[in-house]
Amino acid sequence: MTYPASPNDAGNIRVRPDSAQFWAGAAATAVVAALIALVGILISRWTLNIPILAPAGDGAWGSAHTGEYVLVAALVALVAAALLYLLELGAPAPRVFFGWIMGLATLAVVVYPFSTSAPLEQKAATAIVNGILGIAITSLLTAVSSRAIRISRDAPPMSRRPVSGPPNYGSSSYGSSSYGPSSSGQPPAGPPASGPPRSRPSYEPTEPLDHPGSSAPGDWR
Repeated sequence: MTYPASPNDAGNIRVRPDSAQFWAGAAATAVVAALIALVGILISRWTLNIPILAPAGDGAWGSAHTGEYVLVAALVALVAAALLYLLELGAPAPRVFFGWIMGLATLAVVVYPFSTSAPLEQKAATAIVNGILGIAITSLLTAVSSRAIRISRDAPPMSRRPVSGPPNYGSSSYGSSSYGPSSSGQPPAGPPASGPPRSRPSYEPTEPLDHPGSSAPGDWR
């Protein structure tokens, strides 16, 4: 029989991010962030006629600043993914720390445009696009981290592994004799000599159980 394993015998369970799945999700997050930045600028300049990042004469696309903004958005997504990966490897409650870091960083980029001398509508449009970017990157990377995991179990120590059967202290491989003290207080008998056990001859009389020690004829005491 086998003893049921206790929680300590199960070994340590280790949860680590799956590198392939995690970085595939991080790359997809970078693409989404770049598209959000591009769509946000196009909506601001084309639909709302707010010349964000460039003068109005540069059209719906704007100047080279628009391309830089899109690339920076993708780069920020990759940097945030690297930060989350490091937190998953060594920090306790990594997603809590990541949420706080990204929340404060998003708040900073939302407030920053209002410190410039641009018109108010451009400040508001830039702050809205930055806020959407921060929320999207945080939520997507958190979802990737929760799914791209690998669970492994360490082998338990040898001293804690279940034994194959319960110990038997009352008998040994030699039969009913054992090396511990007997119930009668006599020293234990050693192992018998090699060979088959000797049996009592069939013609030898035995002592009656109801009158032990009787002097009946044929007493072999």
